[in-house]
Amino acid sequence: MRLEQNYIDLFSQNRSLIDGGSAGVMNALRQRALDCLVRNGLPHKGLEEYLHTDVVEWFKPDWGMNLARLDMPVDFAQAFKCSVPNLSTQLYFLANDTFASSQTASKNLLPQGVIAGSLKEAATEHPELVSQFYGKLADMEKPGIAAINTLFAQDGFLLYVPDGVIIEKPLQLVTLLSSKVDLMVNRRILVVLGRESQAKLLFCDHALAANQYLTTQIVEVFADQNSNLELYDLEETHYANRRISELYVNQEAVSSVEVDYVTLHNGQTRNSVFSTFAGRGSRLSLNGIATIDKEQHVDNMTFVDHRAQDCISNELFKYVLNDSASGVFAGKVLVRHGAQHTESQQTNRNICLTRQARMYTQPQLEIYADDVKCSHGATVGQLDDKAMFYMRQRGIPEAEARMMLMQAFVGEVIGRVSLEPLRDRLNRLVEKRFRGELTQCEGCRACR
Repeated sequence: MRLEQNYIDLFSQNRSLIDGGSAGVMNALRQRALDCLVRNGLPHKGLEEYLHTDVVEWFKPDWGMNLARLDMPVDFAQAFKCSVPNLSTQLYFLANDTFASSQTASKNLLPQGVIAGSLKEAATEHPELVSQFYGKLADMEKPGIAAINTLFAQDGFLLYVPDGVIIEKPLQLVTLLSSKVDLMVNRRILVVLGRESQAKLLFCDHALAANQYLTTQIVEVFADQNSNLELYDLEETHYANRRISELYVNQEAVSSVEVDYVTLHNGQTRNSVFSTFAGRGSRLSLNGIATIDKEQHVDNMTFVDHRAQDCISNELFKYVLNDSASGVFAGKVLVRHGAQHTESQQTNRNICLTRQARMYTQPQLEIYADDVKCSHGATVGQLDDKAMFYMRQRGIPEAEARMMLMQAFVGEVIGRVSLEPLRDRLNRLVEKRFRGELTQCEGCRACR
């Protein structure tokens, strides 16, 4: 019996329960998701995209799922106490995969017309709006997690920004994983920016208990003409956490999107990005940092589809791997016929601190236009011996010199973060990570 059959049976036996805990717009896609899961199954190592990440193993345990939407109380005030200096945010919380309405920031603080909060509630109150976008980008026709996430997701987060509206204050969505049993979490996020709108969104993942967690996450982003979105994804959980996330981005003309992935602490992580330039003159900045040790694993896969002219994409991912950690970067840029004046740069740089650490990298370009500027490259190496010698000669202890070199190495990526208070905070968190001070997640207490 195929592994996905367990999930198909679970859904079939609890369909009314799942539908009852969600909204009609989300329920409407479940049959299609079921058909896709039956037909295509779960992603496996036989697929080139998953060659170095055995996601199937992640789905084998007998995970608990909160299909009945039972109350799983979390003391948010005690669990989340850290703050980013000089960064005032609108705070929102997800308890596992359920939006915490009781912790919702005041709607009065948002510009008129903005919707930010529970995806389930928004789909109930604004079904025409949500149905226009929900599930339109996520690809359920291929082996991945879009089908299984759509099958089981009952809630999530929606940010809708109308035309011409600028949200000055960043929105921070904090996900707190908390359970008395091993738990599978299916999280859905939908971001819609109207014409000439702007928003900044920070995702923070934390685990409050030592149980094992499997998180599936689908994020769909629609950036209309001349809109501007900054999206930051910070993962700081623990060794027993597995996360598989897919981000889909559609950019219309003259839009600008910045995406930054920062994996400070995890167990096993797979992030996939599927970005499409649908209108000319748009820009994408896609960056990532992974600081991993022990037997941690981080896999970042990106696919940037240049369909329109005069678009610019810039990717920079850096990994620092210690002990027996393993990392994967697979990036592909596709420049289609007619996408003239495309500019694309894709870079992956990696440091392996031990002989046991492993890094697999595969940057790719596929170009069908003749007037473009495209480049890609990857390196895997160790810390610079000459730089280490220079610093040791000046009395800097070896451990401190190593930490400073690693900090400088990832500093290029952190420097691309547009939000200055967050940039300063990340510098501090990365330093603490390299010093071994973030060995486990206790909400945000570990990074105070």
